[in-house]
Amino acid sequence: MRHEDDVDDSAALLEQVNQALQGATPLRIQGSNSKAFLGCITAGEVLDTRAHRGIVSYDPTELVITARCGTPLAELVEVLAAAQQMLPCEPPSFGEGATVGGMIACGLSGPRRPWSGSVRDFVLGTRVITGHGKHLRFGGEVMKNVAGYDLSRLMTGSYGSLGVVTEVSLKVLPKPRQCLSISLELDAERALNRLSEWGQQPLPISAACHDGTRLHLRLEGGEGSVAAAHDRMGGELLSAEYWADLNEHRLSFFDEDQPLWRLSVPHNTPRLSLPGLQLIDWGGAQRWLKSDAEAAFIRQVASEVGGHVTCYSHGLIDSPFQPLPAALMRYHRNLKQQLDPQGIFNPGRLYAEL
Repeated sequence: MRHEDDVDDSAALLEQVNQALQGATPLRIQGSNSKAFLGCITAGEVLDTRAHRGIVSYDPTELVITARCGTPLAELVEVLAAAQQMLPCEPPSFGEGATVGGMIACGLSGPRRPWSGSVRDFVLGTRVITGHGKHLRFGGEVMKNVAGYDLSRLMTGSYGSLGVVTEVSLKVLPKPRQCLSISLELDAERALNRLSEWGQQPLPISAACHDGTRLHLRLEGGEGSVAAAHDRMGGELLSAEYWADLNEHRLSFFDEDQPLWRLSVPHNTPRLSLPGLQLIDWGGAQRWLKSDAEAAFIRQVASEVGGHVTCYSHGLIDSPFQPLPAALMRYHRNLKQQLDPQGIFNPGRLYAEL
């Protein structure tokens, strides 16, 4: 299982952090930079995590894998696949060199997310270099070990603003025995109604996306349950590659020359009245929008249905992530102050105040 490039480079990373603390120098933490288009532009000396790589431990019988932050995500997926296991949250790569650290920092999940959980749900423990110049371990390698568990989860989706995640332990699951993808011709309204109805029934759906004219579904589980669901729903067979293309933004929808917005809304939300093209993902809970509409208008429409918006087009607006209420921002600032008192880690990547 050991790769020839596996290296524990944590000492060098810790030294760079301590030097930055002594000189009050901001650090721009990055792996392959495959998700640099997300969030605000942040200045600082580059802290490259890619030399710190390798699978630290993996026991398929325990369904737990531990890897260093610079480990290529593709390598992690390959190791799991060899044991017929997987990361159920299907984190996107957005580039060949995507790393495990970037997966944790951004916390992005794929089409299976509503049915299996997010990246955060599979984090058991982490090792983190904090803004106090300490290399600390949080959490453990089993679900029942709750010491520090929440802090490990907080690192997920923090975009490197709280510290340098050097190592992570993840819960993994066996691959499903049967996987079948189908496509049905339904308009968006009927598709959302069907999904709402099916969501209350024991059907083996693990992905659902409506592209404007057709509803695409992935069925996973035992052979009998998948076959029975297919017989009941009908539809044409669909290539399994569709879900990877959706997850990695390789579908033609994402080629449109307009800004890309991600809307997170309640799953039973009707089709939104917004200009541009819409792609309904996550059974209705995630909407992709290609539109030239003003950010304030898009956010207003999403807020009215209890949702929020992220801009996926780099540099388009000053605050790509949904602005936070004052009370919630205060909690974020307090947490940042506790873990990164000098504010050297990815300053401003999430919000200017952080």
